[in-house]
Amino acid sequence: MLHELTIRNFAIIDDLHIAFGPGLNILTGETGAGKSIIIDALGLLMGDRGTAEWVRAGCELALVEAAFQLRAEIETEATDGVQRLLTEHDLEDPDAPAWLTLAREVRVNGRNVCRVNGRTVSLQILSEVASVLIDVHGQGEHLNLLQPRTHVNLLDRYANLLDQRRQFAAEVAQLRKVRGELQRLRQDARTIAQRVDLLNFQVEEIFEARLRPGEEEELENERVRLGNAESLMQLAQAAQALLNAGDADVPSVVDLLGQAVARVERLARIDPAMNEEAERAQALLEQVSDLARTLADYGDGLEFNPARLEEAEQRIDLLHGLKRKYGESIAQIVAFGEQAQAELESLANWEVRTGELEATEEKLLHRIGELGIGLSVARRAAGEEMARAVEGELGDLRMARARYGVELQQVEHGAGAYLDDGRRVNFDATGLDRVEFLLSANPGEPLKPLAKVASGGETARIMLALKSVLAHADATPTLIFDEIDQGIGGRVGATVGQKLWNLTGGQALLAPAAAVSMPAGRPAHQVLCITHLPQLAAFGDRHFTVNKRVYAENGEERTGTVVRDLNDVERIDELTQMLGASGKAGRDSVLEMVDAVQVHKRALVQASAG
Repeated sequence: MLHELTIRNFAIIDDLHIAFGPGLNILTGETGAGKSIIIDALGLLMGDRGTAEWVRAGCELALVEAAFQLRAEIETEATDGVQRLLTEHDLEDPDAPAWLTLAREVRVNGRNVCRVNGRTVSLQILSEVASVLIDVHGQGEHLNLLQPRTHVNLLDRYANLLDQRRQFAAEVAQLRKVRGELQRLRQDARTIAQRVDLLNFQVEEIFEARLRPGEEEELENERVRLGNAESLMQLAQAAQALLNAGDADVPSVVDLLGQAVARVERLARIDPAMNEEAERAQALLEQVSDLARTLADYGDGLEFNPARLEEAEQRIDLLHGLKRKYGESIAQIVAFGEQAQAELESLANWEVRTGELEATEEKLLHRIGELGIGLSVARRAAGEEMARAVEGELGDLRMARARYGVELQQVEHGAGAYLDDGRRVNFDATGLDRVEFLLSANPGEPLKPLAKVASGGETARIMLALKSVLAHADATPTLIFDEIDQGIGGRVGATVGQKLWNLTGGQALLAPAAAVSMPAGRPAHQVLCITHLPQLAAFGDRHFTVNKRVYAENGEERTGTVVRDLNDVERIDELTQMLGASGKAGRDSVLEMVDAVQVHKRALVQASAG
């Protein structure tokens, strides 16, 4: 609910503060006093173009600020929608969760500043939030019901098809996901094929190498031995000869060491204190003998094998080449090959996956067609019912010969959903149908889209008729009607007033607890209406007058706008002036009219409560 509206330095308004209430809020006043300017100011919050022309002469900026009370105790689509937007854009105010403030500044340099709960936002975000809370019906401005894109939503709410449509939308969302994956696979087919070829080469190259841990070090050692085999053999033989060979002239090291050991053992037999040295001498002799045998075996094992040397060098070159490509060690090369193999196995199934997705796509297209036909059948029935109801409302509003229609169209498309008759039709998340409301305002004229048919005065009445029929389906909490009474007389004005008040659900007459527990489906809008008809204004729960005032500022005369919230006595005076009556008779007529309205209001509330 729009609780407070503040306007500063906007057009002829210098400083205006209005506290609106629940129910039907009436604004009256002379032409040019600034009533429609108030609506223009609200238009800035809804995304209208803000230019320097709106800034009051001599001022730097114009400000429009609106405070809304969110009825958190009642779960409504509007409340949920606002909360989703606030959460999405991190605009919630934890200190005041039941309140929301929208503001927009327009500066003389053309710069605009938009705020939600005091935080700067883009104009688009401000407009999105405001459009959930306010619907303005004026001379062609902000007529959401004239926008065909909104018609399918209103029709589905009217027909209670939102749950059925959510099921349809879920299937469409799944299809979009499948088609997205299919598109990626098809677009990447060449890239995938190239990747498969590369992976095949890498896996084959790595696994054919049959790598072993520690192999590189072994090969390096073997290459050294094979490359120096002749020198190693000569050195081993020479050392072995010194240790174990000998002749009569030059005894071997083993022979000499054996003689030394024999003498130490004799020494130990004489002096037991030398037993340990004798043991050490014997051990030394055995080690030298073992060394001689090892050198002999080493020399016998050496061979000069150029072919094996070449094999080792080729193997080392292979390992170095693999390291340059796949890793700094054999372990890293093997790990790279295993990862490539895993990716290859995954990509090798892309054709299989494409086939699976194509089959799923076909299944979903048939399912979407089936669900969409169900929606279409229900919509056609509801559209006919809605059309008759709107025509009945228009009859009350002096448009008795107007005809109203709800058109459903389906567009064939080669990639669309399958229907039972073999056709394929286009679709989106709302269904198979393009829904549009049509009107024929005059006899003999064909039904045409609303925006192309209705005149300014007719538009307002058409909107009222639609709002009356769709009140239980429209979640917008605050409805604003700008001069909806244009072109109608007093008798119809009373009917319009009754219809506007019916849209409020009698909130102003109900205690807060009763308003919260209002019967399901009963409209509960806050309505603001600018009018010149006293018969309409008499239905107001609150009545404001808008007047001009002339005052002096810096030695010059300035014009401003003043809004007064009328008490009961002032309201009777205002209605009497609007009626053009004078004297006691005129006042008595107004009192009688107001009393009749109050009786009517109470009767409607009691009937609804019962």
